Amino acid sequence: MAPELVRASVKPASFNAKAASLPRRAYVTFLAGNGDYVKGVVGLAKGLRKVKTAYPLVVAVLPDVPEEHRRILESQGCIVREIEPVYPPESQTQFSMAYYVINYSKLRIWEFGEYSKMIYLDGDIQVYENIDHLFELEDGHLYAVMDCFCEKTWSHTPQYKIGYCQQCPNNVQWPTESGPPPALYFNAGMLVFEPSLSTYHDLLNTVKITPPTPFAEQDFLNMYFRDMYKPIPLVYNLVLAMLWRHPENVELEKVKVVHYCAAGSKPWRYTGKEENMEREDIKMLVKKWWDIYNDESLDYKKSVGVGATQNDAEPVNMQPFLAALSEAGAVKYVTAPSAA
Repeated sequence: MAPELVRASVKPASFNAKAASLPRRAYVTFLAGNGDYVKGVVGLAKGLRKVKTAYPLVVAVLPDVPEEHRRILESQGCIVREIEPVYPPESQTQFSMAYYVINYSKLRIWEFGEYSKMIYLDGDIQVYENIDHLFELEDGHLYAVMDCFCEKTWSHTPQYKIGYCQQCPNNVQWPTESGPPPALYFNAGMLVFEPSLSTYHDLLNTVKITPPTPFAEQDFLNMYFRDMYKPIPLVYNLVLAMLWRHPENVELEKVKVVHYCAAGSKPWRYTGKEENMEREDIKMLVKKWWDIYNDESLDYKKSVGVGATQNDAEPVNMQPFLAALSEAGAVKYVTAPSAA
């Protein structure tokens, strides 16, 4: 269980501390380093285009993202925004994954105050059905899908040690002698939130005095937004481990958003050799991602001239960019409203 958050202020900054007249909305993702994660973001951009979203994709990039990768993203219609890294206080904490430390930089997306509401998606996520209706969720909350505690990456937690998971809380009861059950805990790979400069500054001030924990910024965001968090159905962020940990909770044909975060599941690195990766449902989902990534009809096309549409424009020559992507190596760093 994550430790209590040391507050930098008496209470979280209000989501509503911003101009009420801002109508703009956008999706946003995060990219660091010169590795192959850029492929995931390209796939995400094409996936959002396939489901005909009405909103742009903003990519928050760290300074070490090479110019070539930025041009690839811009060629796919992304809005590239450079941000500075955010680092937690120095400590001896062992993160569940060494590269998690750089994910604190995601806190910078709360600074994008020109947008009234944003949907954050990790770069290893794909959107298979339009989710624009999530922008209509009531203001004043942070929305996300509850996480699963059953994978070994959770072995440091009391939840994992006793077999308790919020995805099936009746299977193993939280022991009464341990006090009240832990607060609902979300996966931070997909978030519906409202940017706010006051929240942004409070996040940065608070992270400076909050000891890091194994799940890095995800633990921090769960502590910070504990009283503002509202869960949404898992169809909006299917963590692949749910397929073998809680299959009774998954209706795969209804899933709108898939999160390829299980070990070995990232489509652009997929070999099928890691545990659970030989499953037919995993193979199907990996193929589904590649079908979008390889679909040249989904490449961004600029509008040309008055009254021109994307379909009227000449397609961008993607060959130089695809060649660059093929050379990208491993990353360096250690209930919703109706869609009707």
